[in-house]
Amino acid sequence: MFSTAVRRVSRLTQRTRFIQTDATVNAAEIAHFSRLSSQWWDENGEFALLHRMNPVRVQYIREKLIEIAREEKGEDVAHEMEQRRDAFRGLSILDVGCGGGLLSESLARLGAQTLGIDASESNIRIASTHADADPLLSSSFPTSSSLHYRNTSAEQLLKEPERFDVVCSMEVIEHVDNPTAFLATCAELVKPGGHLFLSTIARTPLAFLLTIAAAEYMMRKVAIGTHTYSKFVNPSELISFFQSYSSPSMTSKQPWITRTYGGGQPTRKEAEVRGLIYKPWSGDWELMSRSASQWGAAECNYLFWVRKPFTS
Repeated sequence: MFSTAVRRVSRLTQRTRFIQTDATVNAAEIAHFSRLSSQWWDENGEFALLHRMNPVRVQYIREKLIEIAREEKGEDVAHEMEQRRDAFRGLSILDVGCGGGLLSESLARLGAQTLGIDASESNIRIASTHADADPLLSSSFPTSSSLHYRNTSAEQLLKEPERFDVVCSMEVIEHVDNPTAFLATCAELVKPGGHLFLSTIARTPLAFLLTIAAAEYMMRKVAIGTHTYSKFVNPSELISFFQSYSSPSMTSKQPWITRTYGGGQPTRKEAEVRGLIYKPWSGDWELMSRSASQWGAAECNYLFWVRKPFTS
């Protein structure tokens, strides 16, 4: 289980070869989503819930980056970001497990130099085809496009020198093998001082009821077999991982999360958990407040943000 693996993280941080070579791609999961790839841009199809969730994910990323800019660069810089349509201008963002490109396109439209990667070739084909329909995103104009896709894994990309201001991996960690190795790989793709955003599902009875029993078997909102309950990840497990994890590539061995309070919650300048609540009567998702519960009402779907320490 994930919690058992977290207890071995101190050994993981000392083994950079492990991060580079240990495969986290699950072939069965890739095959499952490859079969569904043609439906990525059907807003009423298999990925309808993700289409509705995507604006809330983008909203959270935008608000968090503006919040950090306000604290570090001042009110004028933050206000400018709030007013600009290209709020992410000047940022490089990696979308790991990009699927059909729902999040990648949104990030690119906000001005980020965006790279979407996925281990499924058919997912990348669909994502590229959809982006090519927009001249601003089309790969036919590589010098002006802010969006690019590659059929590769995070482990393979880590072997290359490029690192990113922001790394996102949404609804992916619950589908990989060896989640601690996957987290370490994503972490090492972030520049010092950069940001890692994750979205996943807590391993709780409520999550089983809503995401598997209801969404898969009763309402048939997603294909049966999409989720595996034992692979869901609790917020406390992510917190524990980054309390122990220090980047092997950095001279400082400071963990990403240095202290917690109030039952294990991190300080808001180092990490944050925010619940995502689905409202079936409207079909919308709502981002819960920090104070909604101990973990921001993260008993089912939730967003997680953590910041990489600066080099010291």
